[in-house]
Amino acid sequence: MLEAAVAGYLVALSLIAAIGAQNAFVLRQGLRREHVLAVVLVCAGSDAVLIAAGVAGFGAVSGALPWLGQAMRWGGAGFLLVYGALRFLAAWKGGEALVASGAEAVPLGRVIATCLVLTWANPHVYLDTLVLLGSISAQYAPYGAVFGVAATLGSFSFFAALGFGARLLAPLFARPQAWVVLEVVVGCTMWAIAAGLVLG
Repeated sequence: MLEAAVAGYLVALSLIAAIGAQNAFVLRQGLRREHVLAVVLVCAGSDAVLIAAGVAGFGAVSGALPWLGQAMRWGGAGFLLVYGALRFLAAWKGGEALVASGAEAVPLGRVIATCLVLTWANPHVYLDTLVLLGSISAQYAPYGAVFGVAATLGSFSFFAALGFGARLLAPLFARPQAWVVLEVVVGCTMWAIAAGLVLG
């Protein structure tokens, strides 16, 4: 049972820690110190639902619905292209509009909506949670549920560390130029992921 728990926690961390659209958004909100708890809960809660579904054996859905993978792929790529363009636009407007303390506050509803789209429109999240974690959990039967719970805890701890730990970088991002660089990096990340979806 302990082996299943450790494996679940570490595998989840290794999958989630890869730089992606969702992580970049959490980092950005953490730096802005804006709705961080809500963002962390949405990301980790979404992972919890998907991990539970994967451990319960719903990874076979993609085999039953072959069109689903393509729909998620193109929809996710389209969204990432638009979101990346918005980040480049924000960087082009200049650092003054990006300073955490001076930037206009974004309504909670809009932040949560963006977070949900970045999470649920990303085809990779289904591969990581439903397929990979689901299939790996089967190797730890009859402790698959323990594996799933540990993986969920791994997700919660990662997003909490990323969101709330971002404030440690606040002195660096007190400079407008640093925000411009961050926006460009996030935009490039979004477009790189979109390109990977389209070409892959």
